[in-house]
Amino acid sequence: MSATRIRRLGAAIAAAAGGTAILLSAPSLSGNDRGSSLSLDAIRRQINDSNGVVPSRAVQESSLIGAHSGNPLDLLVIGGGATGSGVALDAATRGLRVGLVEREDFSSGTSSRSTKLIHGGVRYLEKAVFNLDYGQLKLVFHALEERSILLDGLENVRFGRRTAPLHLSRYYSTQEAAELFPTLARKGKDRSLRGTVVYYDGQMNDSRLNVGLACTAALAGAVVLNHAEVVSLIKEEAGERIIGARIRNKLSGKEFDTYAKVVVNAAGPFCDAVRKMADKNVQPIICPSSGVHIILPDYYSPEGMGLIVPKTKDGRVIFMLPWLGRTVAGTTDSNTSITLLPEPHEDEIQFILDAISDYLNIKVRRTDVLSAWSGIRPLAMDPSAKNTESISRDHVVCEDYPGLVTITGGKWTTYRSMAEDAVNAAIKSGKLSPSNGCLTHNLRLIGGDGWEPSHFTVLAQQYVRMKRTYGGKVVPGVMDTATAKHLSHAYGTLAEKVATIAQNEGLGKRLAHGYPFLEAEVAYCARYEYCESAVDFIARRSRLAFLDTDAAGRALPRIIEILAKEHNWDKSRRKQEFQKSKEFLETFKSSKNAQFHDGKHN
Repeated sequence: MSATRIRRLGAAIAAAAGGTAILLSAPSLSGNDRGSSLSLDAIRRQINDSNGVVPSRAVQESSLIGAHSGNPLDLLVIGGGATGSGVALDAATRGLRVGLVEREDFSSGTSSRSTKLIHGGVRYLEKAVFNLDYGQLKLVFHALEERSILLDGLENVRFGRRTAPLHLSRYYSTQEAAELFPTLARKGKDRSLRGTVVYYDGQMNDSRLNVGLACTAALAGAVVLNHAEVVSLIKEEAGERIIGARIRNKLSGKEFDTYAKVVVNAAGPFCDAVRKMADKNVQPIICPSSGVHIILPDYYSPEGMGLIVPKTKDGRVIFMLPWLGRTVAGTTDSNTSITLLPEPHEDEIQFILDAISDYLNIKVRRTDVLSAWSGIRPLAMDPSAKNTESISRDHVVCEDYPGLVTITGGKWTTYRSMAEDAVNAAIKSGKLSPSNGCLTHNLRLIGGDGWEPSHFTVLAQQYVRMKRTYGGKVVPGVMDTATAKHLSHAYGTLAEKVATIAQNEGLGKRLAHGYPFLEAEVAYCARYEYCESAVDFIARRSRLAFLDTDAAGRALPRIIEILAKEHNWDKSRRKQEFQKSKEFLETFKSSKNAQFHDGKHN
């Protein structure tokens, strides 16, 4: 259902006098089977049933309401980001009764605003080696182990085929580097290129991976509901244990209680707000950090090859990577306040442009910024620690109020093991009885089973895009290679369902010039991926808001028109959707949304 294209990226360190840079490229995936086969096979059949669809939103809400005090869930998860969705999938595949609620949309927060890498951690490795920091080294090895699981195509990728493992790193001469990366500067400020070292890493479409996790969890038996906010926690009469939550459906305004033996707090940057619902005097454990990224045209980096500046003038790491036909560059690392819609500051955007311009032979312009966004990293501090030195990129699992297990910190690469740790803690807290152990190291997401890299050719050969003209006439169009590849990578084996809608319902037209997103995807996501608003689609189901803010704005009227038909919206709701979407897009600082120009990158 939801897609993620996880690719292998090779990164090269361009060793230059007075500075260092790094590059990136792309082969395929491999893996080994493990786990308990009988229960695993049954779960796989359930997830990959060609006739299976996720339960409707009404059914999911009804199931949560049905979890009363005499029939509680085993787990209620608060938060539908990578960690929360991972917890729901892990627990459901252990045979536990699981519910998940998310205030906004799956991946609406930090999980959709990452650098799009599945990696071991360049920054952590440097600290481990030069500072003799065993904790950082342990974090790197842990991330590498989890990366191997993700890239093996076992749990959460569309790739069902296993091929060669990640390539070994290697050195390239100056001439070879220039051929690999034409825009890499041979000479810069007081430095010259001596050569590059290429290493390989994984890349993903983060929000589609997250939506895939949530939908796979739903097919595995979890009850998942987005746009459902926890307004308070329910305590037992003695007040000594959390036994559920009061939930508000933000689309209807309806409130209801859901009971559970354990509540798992996976609310990311908002974890402390949930913890304060249990105990208003609890000490905070989140140290929020802002990470800004920008999107540039594709010509900034060659296909399959990126650039890493491992140490900028103020010690930060900057990546510049090809992503979905464009180039993503970032990130920053600054103290910030916690807000639902963080915005990038102009000086952070300029910092990224400055950092990459030192290593490129092309003019780096502010007007080239197609989109810019900010995400909040929930850096965690162990609540039992005596000082802030325990702030880490690693994750923390704690239960500082009985019945409320909090999981926070970490990063995308380690979300699976984070979820496993959280479920283990919940089992212990609630004295739960799972039918089996953790299986997620050996489980593919919906749409991943049977996927082949050549799958797009089936779409190109067997389907056409029926497009409605401005006069209302429906005419056939070619299912071109770019569109077929996009659908295959975004939806896996389920891409044929999208292609069928494009062909049979006259929804084969592209939503925005220069991008492969089809009208049919809006209808498909509304029916099968819990897409409940225009922002859900432009930000998380497609990535148009992140790729090109202005193009997303131009596509809004048609997207809202299709969603209105799918969800029976009235005129007032359509107007509301348009206004909310425009406000959302204003937080993405494209060149047209820039607050000011300082003249440096004109």
